[in-house]
Amino acid sequence: MYPFRISSILSMTKFLCIAAVLLAMPWGGMAAETKQAPASTPVQTALVREALVSQQVSIIGTTEAFRKSTVAAEVSGRVEKLHVQEGDFVKKETPLVSLGSIDTALRLKGVVAGGEAVKARLVLAEKELERVRKLKTTNSVAAKQYDEAYFKAMSLTSELERNSAEIERLEFELARKTVRAPFTGFITHEHTQVGQWMPIGGSVVTLVDLSSILIRADLPEAQAVRLNLDKNAAVIIGSLSDRPLAAKIEVVMPQGNPVSRTFPVRLKLPNPQYSIKSGMEAIATFELGRKIKSILIPKDAIVPSGTANLVFRVDQGKAFPVPVSIKGYYGNEAAVQGDLVPGQLVVIRGNERLQPGQPVHGID
Repeated sequence: MYPFRISSILSMTKFLCIAAVLLAMPWGGMAAETKQAPASTPVQTALVREALVSQQVSIIGTTEAFRKSTVAAEVSGRVEKLHVQEGDFVKKETPLVSLGSIDTALRLKGVVAGGEAVKARLVLAEKELERVRKLKTTNSVAAKQYDEAYFKAMSLTSELERNSAEIERLEFELARKTVRAPFTGFITHEHTQVGQWMPIGGSVVTLVDLSSILIRADLPEAQAVRLNLDKNAAVIIGSLSDRPLAAKIEVVMPQGNPVSRTFPVRLKLPNPQYSIKSGMEAIATFELGRKIKSILIPKDAIVPSGTANLVFRVDQGKAFPVPVSIKGYYGNEAAVQGDLVPGQLVVIRGNERLQPGQPVHGID
């Protein structure tokens, strides 16, 4: 019995010693060693700078087609075929509508035949006139007979000219039985259908030219008089992109609105891909003559965040978001207002997925 107790006591003593050793080991240090620090993200940075720039003003305008035409028929007739429909893109001279032309073609055929008969009679009349003219030189024919031959030839010549003019008129009418597009553009409205009678001057379709876009914006009087006409306006079509497009200032209208004291400004914007449609909202930013001191950063540093804009500023190797408001664009830079000072670094590449306080390091 006693040996059993002594063995049990020895086993318990050994267990307690092992437990004490295990508890004394630095488990907390091992756990700390297994926890990895956040990885540093490679980014490209640029310096914040301060400079004098032209004051800017932004106005909301509306896009319009460069040209818009309600295409009209030059001749009358029944609509036999409508070659296009709303939304179609057509090139210049593309057939739009064909009118009935059988009656015109038959009249033309008759006039051409009549002209051939007049030509035959004129040939005989000119031969007779030449014969009488020779006799007249020898006083072998009466003056009356010569006059009759002369005026008959002149009358047939005039009749042939009238016939030729009628042929040209009917050929013109026949050609105009097919109404063609006066310029390249889009069909936005159909004004007629097959079977309808088309009068002279009747509306066929509405055609708009979107190869360039006009933008009309009303500028307040105090800013219109200080507008820098030598500088392009920066236009943003928000539904397409947040990137500004360069639009030429075509004219500041000399007649303003006496109630609102605003003056319409017309801009022209190239639209080679036809992506901008008529009637879109456009935010136009104009440069004024006055210079102001502003904080400038590269446009690539701005990260849209909902309805706000952020810039990641680098402090002690970490990136921190800074809310900014955009005051204007100047080439590849933007004038902003926010917690930024000249000489600080902002991230311009790799800023799309940064988290607040994330370690970063620069790349070339």
